[in-house]
Amino acid sequence: MNILDFINYWIAMFLLVTGLYIVIARGNLVKKLVGLSIFQTSVYLVYISPSKIIGGTAPIIVPGMSVYSNPLPHVLILTAIVVGVATIALGLAIVVRIHEAYGTIEEDEIHAQDQGTQ
Repeated sequence: MNILDFINYWIAMFLLVTGLYIVIARGNLVKKLVGLSIFQTSVYLVYISPSKIIGGTAPIIVPGMSVYSNPLPHVLILTAIVVGVATIALGLAIVVRIHEAYGTIEEDEIHAQDQGTQ
C-alpha cells in the first residue's frame, strides 16, 4: 500500500483540521462561516471517497457487468451540499443583522458591547 492510495483521506483530514481551527481560533464571524464551509467540505469528501468502486458501473443491469456502484452516497452528498449552502446563507444573513445591531462582526467586540449594556 502506497500513501498516495489514501490521498483523498489525507486531504479530507487536512481540510477538517483547517476548518476546525478557523472556527475555533478566529473572532470574525464571516471567517467562522468560511471555516464551517471548509469543515463541511471535508465531511463530504470522507463520505463520498469509499463510494466509488473501481471497475464499477452505474446500477443498470447490463450483460457482462457484475460490479455496480451504489448511487446513494452521491445523492446524499448532493442533498448535504444544498443544506450546507442554505446553512451558510442563513449564517451570512444573521451576520448582516448582527452588523446592523452592533456595528461590528468581531466576536470580542460584540461581547464587550453586551457586557457594557448590562
